[in-house]
Amino acid sequence: MDTEAVTIENRRFAPEDSGPLGEIAAQFASAYGYTAQDLGVEPALAQLLRLRVSQINNCTYCLNVHYGAARDLGIPRIKIDTLSAWWETDLFSPAEQAALAYTEALTRIADTTVADRFAAYHEQAVEHFSETQIVAIAGIVINMNVWTRLKLAQGATPTV
Repeated sequence: MDTEAVTIENRRFAPEDSGPLGEIAAQFASAYGYTAQDLGVEPALAQLLRLRVSQINNCTYCLNVHYGAARDLGIPRIKIDTLSAWWETDLFSPAEQAALAYTEALTRIADTTVADRFAAYHEQAVEHFSETQIVAIAGIVINMNVWTRLKLAQGATPTV
């Protein structure tokens, strides 16, 4: 399907009716969204994290946007196509694996237990990233979780 021909239908409420929630989301997007500049982490890694949150949260709007953005960045198709099972491949570097594990733990925080605590994912990320980079990764993930939930609430649905 040609992504250029996709339009978005908001089936629940319009973005302009989002009020302060839309303003917060826009501010987050400016700081950590896919058009943000100089996040302190590689653009391809940031995009993989955005796409993974979109996959986990089943946001069709975000999937449409971030699959396209990943392709536009030149991320190899095999990495894009296998992202939903990244741990089953040798395609992702140890740093990417640590960032993806952190992303999944932060996105699925309700699934974290005493035996599988969030701190372990943070400690794994520290092995590969500076504190500034971890803050950027957290910002990217939190931003995507805000956007996926906003777009799901709006009922933002790609149509052709």
